[in-house]
Amino acid sequence: MADLSIEREIVIEAPADVVWRTITEPDQITRWFADKVELDLREGGAGTLVFEGRMTAPLVVVAVEPPHRFSFRWCHPDGEAPVPGNSVLVEFTLSEEGAHRTRLRVSETGLDAIGWADEDKARYAKEHRDGWAEFSGRLEDLFAR
Repeated sequence: MADLSIEREIVIEAPADVVWRTITEPDQITRWFADKVELDLREGGAGTLVFEGRMTAPLVVVAVEPPHRFSFRWCHPDGEAPVPGNSVLVEFTLSEEGAHRTRLRVSETGLDAIGWADEDKARYAKEHRDGWAEFSGRLEDLFAR
């Protein structure tokens, strides 16, 4: 079985509340992640991430616990509510490392429970590991400026 783990962890030179805003406010998310963002930031809230020329990803917010945890489900079948078994859970976890440093961990879980072919799951995991490496690099660059 292919490695389906999708995780990325970085340390950002900024307080947790600043990092929190950067990963949860649409105008900030567009600076490092998606090209267009709509987000109702509350448990059960809906949203859309638009990656120009690639895809539009509808999502549903699962958890909002400022400034430590934000999660949502995405990659669910059109017309279906995203639930365990038909979608992937993206989770951002922030932990303070001093007054002006934050460890940010992002993970995607639940891929193993989706009814896709093994090669499709493996491709998704590789693409998203590479994607989170790219996007977390953009986030680090944003804070380095």
